[in-house]
Amino acid sequence: MRISPEHIQNVLYELFVKYNFNKEKAKLVASIFTESTVDGVSSHGINRVPLFIEYINKGVIKIDAEAEKVASFGNIERWDGNVGPGIVNATKCTNRAIELAKQHGMGMVALRNTNHWMRGGTYGKQAAKSNCISILFTNTKPNMPPWGGKESRIGNNPFVVSIPRKKGAIVLDMAMSQFSFGKINDYKLRGEKLPYHGGWDDNNELSNNPDKILLKERGLPIGYWKGSALSMVLDILATILSAGNSTCKISSKDIETAISQVYICIYPEVFNDTLLQEKLIEEIIDFTRNVEPINPGDHIYYPGERSSHTRTKNLKEGVLVDDGIWETIMALSEKH
Repeated sequence: MRISPEHIQNVLYELFVKYNFNKEKAKLVASIFTESTVDGVSSHGINRVPLFIEYINKGVIKIDAEAEKVASFGNIERWDGNVGPGIVNATKCTNRAIELAKQHGMGMVALRNTNHWMRGGTYGKQAAKSNCISILFTNTKPNMPPWGGKESRIGNNPFVVSIPRKKGAIVLDMAMSQFSFGKINDYKLRGEKLPYHGGWDDNNELSNNPDKILLKERGLPIGYWKGSALSMVLDILATILSAGNSTCKISSKDIETAISQVYICIYPEVFNDTLLQEKLIEEIIDFTRNVEPINPGDHIYYPGERSSHTRTKNLKEGVLVDDGIWETIMALSEKH
C-alpha cells in the first residue's frame, strides 16, 4: 500500500508516545524512521519499527537514557550511550561532533554502550546540512565470517561518508557486507532472490537465497578478503576510541546492544575557499558521469543521488509500505 509520509510519521509518533517516549524524543524517532522510509530505505526505516518496540519491551533499549560525555581532550571526546535509543544518541553525538568541528576545524566523538542507529546515512545528511564533512562508523554483532572462515566472527560495520554540496549532499552509506541484513530481509519479505550472491548457505556455498543466508547470518564481505580486513579495522577503531564493546564482546549477548560508534566531522569552510571546493566536486562528478554506460539508458549516480530521486517520488506519490509491516505497527498501537 502507498501511505503519505505525514500519516506514517503521525502514526509512529503516537506509537512512541504510547511507549512512554517524551514528546520531543517521540517526534525525533518518528521523523527519522519516516525519513529513511521516504528515501527508499525501508529496511532501516519502517520495517525496523516492530523490532525496535520488541527491544524496548525486553528492556534492551532504555528509552529515558541518553548519551553523556565521560572524557575529553580538545576536539576529541568519549561518550557513553547508557544503552539509550540509538537514534537519539546518534543525533546528539553528531551534533556534538559538528560543534567541535566548527570550533576546531575537526571534531570527533567516540560513543560506547549505544543501540542500533538505524540508517547511518541519516547522520551523514545531518552533518552535511550543517556544512560539515562527516566520517561515521559503527560495529555490530558478528554476522560475517572472516575471509576463509566458516563461522561469523566479524560485523558488517556500516560506514558513512558525507560531503556537503549546493546541488545535493554526497552521502555514502554502506555496510561491509555485500548486502545489509536489513536489505536481505527486504528481499525475503518480497519473496525474491538477491540479484547477486549475498552470503553462504549451510553447505558453505555462496548463495543469493535470503532464507539460506539469514539462517546463520553469514554475510559476504564486500571485496572478499579486503572487506573482511576493513571490517576488522573499523571494529578495532570503534572499540579502542570509545573504550567500548568489540564485536567479540557484543557476540556474548543474545541481542545486539551496547555497541560502539565513531562520529568525525570536518568543517571545510575553515579554508575560506568554498567556491573552489564546489568547483572541484562538480568536476569529479562530471568526469565520472561522462562515460558510456555498459547498458544503453543506464545512468551513473554519485552516492546518495538515487535516494534523493526516490525521496522526490515518494513525497509526491506516497510511500510503498509492506502490508504485513503496517498491520503489525497498527496492532502494536492498539495493543499498548
